[in-house]
Amino acid sequence: MDALLGSLTENELALVRETEPGRIAGLDEDALIDLHNRVRRARTKYVKAYRRRAATRVEEAGGRGKAHAQNARRRYKAEIFEGLLATVSRQLSLVAQASAEAYETERLKADPPPVAAPKRQKAQKPAPQLIDRRPNSPDLRKRAASTRASGRRRQARKDSRS
Repeated sequence: MDALLGSLTENELALVRETEPGRIAGLDEDALIDLHNRVRRARTKYVKAYRRRAATRVEEAGGRGKAHAQNARRRYKAEIFEGLLATVSRQLSLVAQASAEAYETERLKADPPPVAAPKRQKAQKPAPQLIDRRPNSPDLRKRAASTRASGRRRQARKDSRS
């Protein structure tokens, strides 16, 4: 693992250092979102590079298993950045949850719940009568009857098969 970390570029090492638990513990939500985006981009870069290179090496190597071994460095880099992304994501979720709780507490302090007035009993209204509001022309009545009949014929065929 140390050999692989030694083979990272300076920018990649800086990104790894930024994700150390001691350093991300003091970051606010916006800084964590920015770090999360940068780590996600690096992870995606190496995952894509690994997959593309593995796909091209399958024919050269004579199989996926052989191509897998030849592409180890890219795979390890993708794994490193995947782990870093998980670390930053966990910290971001903790900070976001704490922020949401702080906003909720602030809102509740600023806006106390209103005192509920006693409810008055309303007079019961009769249930509204259902009214058929469909147009009542001979053509529409015939079409509706035809649709109902075809549905009943279809159901009768299904019932007779049972």
